[in-house]
Amino acid sequence: MKRMEAYATDLEGLVMLRTEKVYQEKQKSENLLFEVLPRSVANRLKQGETVEPEAYDECCIYFNDIFAFTTLSASSTPLQVLDLLNDLCTLFGGVLDGFDVYKVETIGDA
Repeated sequence: MKRMEAYATDLEGLVMLRTEKVYQEKQKSENLLFEVLPRSVANRLKQGETVEPEAYDECCIYFNDIFAFTTLSASSTPLQVLDLLNDLCTLFGGVLDGFDVYKVETIGDA
């Protein structure tokens, strides 16, 4: 009987641990979803609702390419590359904050 109780206790702890890991992974996936899609769209999709397409009279799309990024990265330390990218994203993000825009960040093959 004592072994059964010990097993049940161990099993409870294991279930709690696994539940916490599942919760953490769910949070990671939700955070990623909110980075890729507007929050209103992501919430509707999470609730199983359909999302109606929206039409706009005008739209601007901006693509940015860092010239010679691969060469620049090869001759820099990882921290220097990180600082450069962080500075660029902060600069562009600050400019965009003044406008009603939705920003999508992607990365190329470099």
